Amino acid sequence: MKKNEILDFVKTNNLAVIATADTNGKPEAAVVEFGELKDLTIIIDLLDTSRKYKNLKDNKNVAVVIGWDNEITVQMDTLASELSGDELKIAKNAYFAKNPRAKKWEDKPGIVYFALKPVWAHYSNVGKSPWVIEEFTW
Repeated sequence: MKKNEILDFVKTNNLAVIATADTNGKPEAAVVEFGELKDLTIIIDLLDTSRKYKNLKDNKNVAVVIGWDNEITVQMDTLASELSGDELKIAKNAYFAKNPRAKKWEDKPGIVYFALKPVWAHYSNVGKSPWVIEEFTW
């Protein structure tokens, strides 16, 4: 298993669960649409009035889980950063390529975009015999 094989799997999914925590450690999990970059950075959009936004501004550590169908998942520990400038343009291209209907919210007041850059990933396919379980660090 290679990182590009994880990317191939991630590309087949449109939804992820992200888990954030506030400064007191109180967790929040949410299902989100996402896009991805070639380095497995996950791109999400959200409102700057949401709990997720405050959590991401206060604590950049985010857990991401993608997949669950066919007993395959990718779990990642990531570092979040709010996007702007050229990075935002590149990220939006990837995000809207995967989620074209989300483009209608692009200019809505309060919409922001974050990159979730992986530092660790765990791929598991327990539908195979023997199971395939791999870990990666960056």
